[in-house]
Amino acid sequence: MSGFEIRDMTEVDGRAVLSIYQEGMDTGQATFQQTAPAWMDFDQEHLATPRLVAVDADDGNVLGWAAGSPVSARPVYRGVVEESIYIGSAAWGRGVGRALLNAYVAATEAADIWTLQAGIFPENPASLALHQGCGFEIIGTRQKIGKMGHGPMVGQWRDVIWLERRSRTVGAG
Repeated sequence: MSGFEIRDMTEVDGRAVLSIYQEGMDTGQATFQQTAPAWMDFDQEHLATPRLVAVDADDGNVLGWAAGSPVSARPVYRGVVEESIYIGSAAWGRGVGRALLNAYVAATEAADIWTLQAGIFPENPASLALHQGCGFEIIGTRQKIGKMGHGPMVGQWRDVIWLERRSRTVGAG
């Protein structure tokens, strides 16, 4: 694999997106969720735009994805989104995550989104470093917020570190 490109996610990417999502879930360090949803559910749970994928420049295979979910239906929170980013293990260490997250930040600002938030397990230092490197700041820890149902920490109550990135160009900055 030489390079990669970032583009809008389409329904055609669904199978690869959900496969990468499941791969992240299988580590037990990405989410409390155990099974990737059907594409229709994924589509309904995430904002229609922006949704991005990183694809291999040579073969077009999806390497990773970024999408967001609204934090509330209340109009005052229309510019606040919970961001998700997943990179397939075959693409780790190639800069895909940083490029994809930076592109997602730019796309959300173009969509008038002023705050991105992310919840990350403390045991996932790569994701924490990625987010902090892209301008997210730790705002707190939700202690023992959920009991893990799978992975290496099954049965344990887990903390989640909350991070936030406020736009300097959209909203109140």
